[in-house]
Amino acid sequence: MKILLVGINAKYIHSNLAIRSLRSYASDYMESIDLAEYTINQYTDDILMDIYRKKPDFIGFSCYLWNLGMVKKLCRELRKILPDVLLWLGGPEVSYDPEEILKELDCANGIMCGEGEETFHELLCYYMEKKGSLRDIKGICFRSRERSRAFPDNESVESDELIRTSVRQEMDMNALPFPYEELKDLENKIIYYESCRGCPYSCSYCLSSERKKVRFRDLDKVKEELSIFLKAKVPQVKFVDRTFNCNHGHAMAIWQFLKENDNGITNFHFEIAGELLREDELGLLKTLREGLIQLEIGVQSANEVTLGAIHRVMSLEKIKEVVAKIQEGRNIHVHLDLIAGLPYEDYASFRTSFNEVYAMKPDQLQLGFLKVLKGSSLYGEKDLWGIVYQDEPPYEVLYTNWISYDEILLLKKIESMVEGYYNSGQFEYSLQYLMKFFETPFDLLLELSGYYEEQGLFLLNSSRMGRYDALLSFFLKYEKGKIEEERLAEEAEVLKCLMVHDLYLREKLKSRPSFAEDFESYKKRYQAFYQDRDRLFGYLKEERSTEEIKGRLHIEHYPFDLKESAEKGRAVRRDYYILYDYKHRNPLNKQAEQMIIDL
Repeated sequence: MKILLVGINAKYIHSNLAIRSLRSYASDYMESIDLAEYTINQYTDDILMDIYRKKPDFIGFSCYLWNLGMVKKLCRELRKILPDVLLWLGGPEVSYDPEEILKELDCANGIMCGEGEETFHELLCYYMEKKGSLRDIKGICFRSRERSRAFPDNESVESDELIRTSVRQEMDMNALPFPYEELKDLENKIIYYESCRGCPYSCSYCLSSERKKVRFRDLDKVKEELSIFLKAKVPQVKFVDRTFNCNHGHAMAIWQFLKENDNGITNFHFEIAGELLREDELGLLKTLREGLIQLEIGVQSANEVTLGAIHRVMSLEKIKEVVAKIQEGRNIHVHLDLIAGLPYEDYASFRTSFNEVYAMKPDQLQLGFLKVLKGSSLYGEKDLWGIVYQDEPPYEVLYTNWISYDEILLLKKIESMVEGYYNSGQFEYSLQYLMKFFETPFDLLLELSGYYEEQGLFLLNSSRMGRYDALLSFFLKYEKGKIEEERLAEEAEVLKCLMVHDLYLREKLKSRPSFAEDFESYKKRYQAFYQDRDRLFGYLKEERSTEEIKGRLHIEHYPFDLKESAEKGRAVRRDYYILYDYKHRNPLNKQAEQMIIDL
């Protein structure tokens, strides 16, 4: 019997932990189990053809918010072309209401509910050994009518009754084998890893709110498994633990282990509760290599009434204090989250929340929208809060008692600006300068999104250079008529220089932007500098070399002090040159090393 476990990921760079964990636990049937991973960006027909060519007898789909629609379509078509195949689903998106899913998807055989490792193994025992009964397997919902000739005869009945077996108890984390037998097929992909399951918090929007018990994997096992990732020098390992630092000793031991065994390459991502960080943890974090870890902290809202309504226990002031202390070390990438559409959070309140989080200067600011997940506490309270949301995944909020759909649409446009201009990291100096012309960051991004809509730019797939051109055009239009032409021209020149700086911080451009000053007048001076090897290597971080290094360097002249002009929001005159070295980059923001040189 050929078993195929299918993961359909949100992006190519992602990997699917669930299907690997199922296969590893069913190790006695390993030779019969294949894995197939796709992305939601692929054509469904292409995925269908690929699965068909594999001719499996059993297909298990890993189901999430982002892929359930595609999984349903694939199941319906697979039943037509592989009429005898066994179709089983599992994952958080089908575990809460399996009967409803099976009523809608009558081509499917059954659903594994909750944690699936033991359940999957018992299903394979049943199908492969032709013994026992599906009714004896805990944690499943299945239709009694025979849907495949692969069913043993004693399960074949005429009715189509849906049968849900008793709930399976949560697993011992130490009983789970390491899910990554091979890492070769995961080169340049994010690897997901769990050292615990469960969450001690009761945030009503989260599926983890119903199970407060946290189960930890033995630290010796964790260290042994992390050593495999470190030895293989994988680019990134993302812990899927809901609140990694809920156990102080567990978190400290793992961070200390990573410090002592750092390979200089691998990055580890943790989702933490910022308010739980203690002084000794903060002290340890400051000693880690730049880029060794990154931290994601869910702020969600600055509105205390909102936080109380969703049972989110948090002190915003404590979060601000902790984030500031983390950033003192200049070695950790910090990601802060906000959720729009929560109870008691109206448009004005969300504007305040956004500005509070923006002021913390995170490396990434995620503006997300409430998703009303089946099985979460908020799902049961949706009528109480007047939350209206999409019927289909991702069940995203449309409006509530406090915020209208029109206002949600405005926030959607701001989200687009946050992603393109802030989270891209490509406009650091430009944005800092422009902020001085607006009351708050929210207002700048709102005005910018309005300009995008007015110019029809949302309909275009803007290139990075296109976003720079749009930013300059927006500024000129916004400021025109407010100040005299001479001052506007100077402000525009400052912005142009800051945009040039932002561009060259990221890469050595093949062609100069249209808003950069003429390069030819400085060309001979730059050539002379490169030819003077003693002078050149006086600035570089390495021993003198005969190799050609000019290709990794760039020099740019500026008539303004970039740092001061950006910080003060006005022109600060200073004539100087910056040398950019693309071999040496900041591990956190990937910016080239920059040096002020004397020409």
